[in-house]
Amino acid sequence: MHVEPQRLAFFTEIYHPVVNGVVASIDALARGLRGRGHDVYCFAPHMPGHEEAGESVLRMPSLPLPTRTEYRLTLPLVSRRNRNAIIKRLSLIHVHSPFVTGWMGLRYARRYGKPLVYTYHTQLEAYAHYVPFEPNATRFAASQLTRAFANHADAVVVPTPAMAVRLRELHVTARIEVVPSGIDVARFGVGRRDEKLRRDLGTREGDRMLLYVGRLAREKSVELLIRALAQAADDSLRLVIAGDGPLRDELERFARECGVAETTRFLGTVARERLPDLYASADAFVMPSMTETQGLVLAEALAAGAFVIASDAPQNREVLGGAGRLVAPTAEAFAAAFAALDGTAADPDDARRAARRFSIEAQVDRMEALYAGLIHAARIA
Repeated sequence: MHVEPQRLAFFTEIYHPVVNGVVASIDALARGLRGRGHDVYCFAPHMPGHEEAGESVLRMPSLPLPTRTEYRLTLPLVSRRNRNAIIKRLSLIHVHSPFVTGWMGLRYARRYGKPLVYTYHTQLEAYAHYVPFEPNATRFAASQLTRAFANHADAVVVPTPAMAVRLRELHVTARIEVVPSGIDVARFGVGRRDEKLRRDLGTREGDRMLLYVGRLAREKSVELLIRALAQAADDSLRLVIAGDGPLRDELERFARECGVAETTRFLGTVARERLPDLYASADAFVMPSMTETQGLVLAEALAAGAFVIASDAPQNREVLGGAGRLVAPTAEAFAAAFAALDGTAADPDDARRAARRFSIEAQVDRMEALYAGLIHAARIA
């Protein structure tokens, strides 16, 4: 089906050089849309020391936040030249945050009569610990913000049905579309088990390598994996942690306190081109988080043929689609799953088949159709 090329703007609170699921999701969708002839501009906060080539990313002034975080406080300023030359001629605005950049996108959408799409990437209530206020009040405020902002959108995109249910529970009345965030399924599908890579990570012959990929932050529950490794009390288990974040020092200290520092390897940030073989080389990919809206790393691990052990949350269940193993979000349950690894790993082809639902092509098909319908409705209104 031929789709008319459109001029689209993404407004996001976080972008390169930060590495996380939101940035990966935005990049994948932008690449897919550009590959079909659409113009996609990304409005994001300025990050000191980072510059892009080309004109598709427009940086807005920003200030550091008072907490230890890689995020910045965006100042709602866009130069007159950019506003007139780009924003006014847009077909649609797609925002990826309900914070400053989201409200900027909303303001421009209303000013120029453009449809507004909002992707619900993050369960904000799960991040209350980053705000120096009473947690229950912060979670309530986060829920109120999500509802208020979502109800201003012409359509809200969620990556899993569980998140559609969650938004309805928050009394979001706007149109909701379930569109899984896409990954490059073919790219992760070329991942292969690499014995040298395993040895370099301290995994000996006969050992079982457990892999976690993601930010090291409280809401990710990585300490649960370290506790489970200690409870398993099996020196043939090796836990490899790929990623960085504000909790890294604390997690390394916790591994020492639990007596598993020698069997836990912290890699820091890993280049994306290294991930396919890393996933495929693990005996199990482990996902303790209950707070994801989708969890791109789950789809990536499946595409690489990895066996997955994940906390039993509705969104994790929906992503796995019957592949892998779901367990209670406790150290005891994960330790038992680690002990049962011998002979339980499913056929890698089952995992790869489950990952096909998350192709970028499928996501772009759905988003193109959504955009086209909203743009058409705006033109005839």
